[in-house]
Order: sequence, then structure tokens, then C-alpha cells
Amino acid sequence: MTPTEIAALIAAGAFVLLVVLLAIPLVKLGRTLDEATNAIRKAQENSDPLFTGANTTLDHVNTQLERVDGITANAQSVSSNVSALSSLFTATLGSPLVKSAAFTYGVRKALRARRKREEQAAGKHSRRRKGGRK
Repeated sequence: MTPTEIAALIAAGAFVLLVVLLAIPLVKLGRTLDEATNAIRKAQENSDPLFTGANTTLDHVNTQLERVDGITANAQSVSSNVSALSSLFTATLGSPLVKSAAFTYGVRKALRARRKREEQAAGKHSRRRKGGRK
């Protein structure tokens, strides 16, 4: 065996060793990719019921929102009816009520003033001195 053949054998052995050392991480990477593929498959299988439940929930939410829209429309209708009734009441009865309230206030004030004057006039004549005149 010549030194060239020995060198070739050493190089071939080193190449085999390099291939074996590189094959180990490649095999591990292949297993990792297989596990990732399995995990993705399981996630896809388990996500179908989740999406089905989410769709059912969204359907229920949409139904409730339609009911709320109806309630809101009815409340708006009631609000506008109350506003119209209030303006009708103000237009028909508001002015007479204000006038009668003002008249009643004026009468009460006049009666109080009259009573006060009568009490003052009656009070002047009924005063007596204690002990009499000297």
C-alpha cells in the first residue's frame, strides 16, 4: 500500500465519519418535522368543533342584536310619541295653566298683604300701657 492509498483511505474514513455525524441531526430534524406535522393535523382536527361553536355563538349574538334593534326602534318610537304629547300638552294647556298660576299667586299675595295691614291696624288700637297714666 502506497502512501497515496493510505491517505485516500483516511480521507474516505473521515468522509464517512462526517456523513454519519451529519446524518444524526438530519434524522432528528426529520422526527421534529414529523411531530410538527402531527401537531398541525391534530390542531386542524380539533379546530373544526371550535369553529363550529364560534359560528353557533355568532348566530345567537346576531339573533340577540336583532332583538335589541327592535327594542331600540320601539323605544325611539315611544320617545317621539312622548315628545309629541308633551308639545301638544304645552300648546293646549300650558298657556292657560301659566295664566291661572299667575292669577292664583297674585291673589294669595294680595290676601297676605291685606291680612298684614289688618293685623297692623288692629294692633295699634289694642295696645295698653302697663301701670296706667300718671
